Amino acid sequence: MELIPTLEIGWLNGWILVCLFVLIPQTLTKTFPKDVRTRLWGRDRLGLSRKERVLNGIGKLLGLVYLILIIFTPLKIETNIFIIGIILSVVGFGGVIFALFNFKNTPLDQPVTKGLYRISRHPQEFMLFILFFGICMAIGSWLALFILFISKLFRHFGILGEEKACLERYGDSYKEYMKSVPRYFLFF
Repeated sequence: MELIPTLEIGWLNGWILVCLFVLIPQTLTKTFPKDVRTRLWGRDRLGLSRKERVLNGIGKLLGLVYLILIIFTPLKIETNIFIIGIILSVVGFGGVIFALFNFKNTPLDQPVTKGLYRISRHPQEFMLFILFFGICMAIGSWLALFILFISKLFRHFGILGEEKACLERYGDSYKEYMKSVPRYFLFF
């Protein structure tokens, strides 16, 4: 692992992993019914305060910086850390796909509480973190890892707003769900 990676345009850069592990779920959701896509991507942001919107926006901006960094960073194919990174990315990718189908198969008038949602209120977010953590390992960059962590810390404020919106939409059933299921698997 290196602190600041050498950035270059190349065929064996992190962009390959971004294409595989990010674009496939995005494309998959296009096959979901329109009302499910609206529920998934058109989340109600009214639950966010001005401060939460700003902090969430900073998290998204840092996420974009992270993506640019990994796109132009060569994969460290010849290292053992690359193998660990690929394994983590595949686990995260599988979790994202599984959570998307849990989301798709839940009636629109109910909160999603099946599958991975039984052990995390935000399994997609957590599994995306695992996926991107693996990509950081595959490119061998401490800087990318640092930006990822900071981005996710800021993104937490958007998640709080999503939970407020879910409380408004689903009421007591979501409140009970919040009491029994942690936000990020074993955390919170």
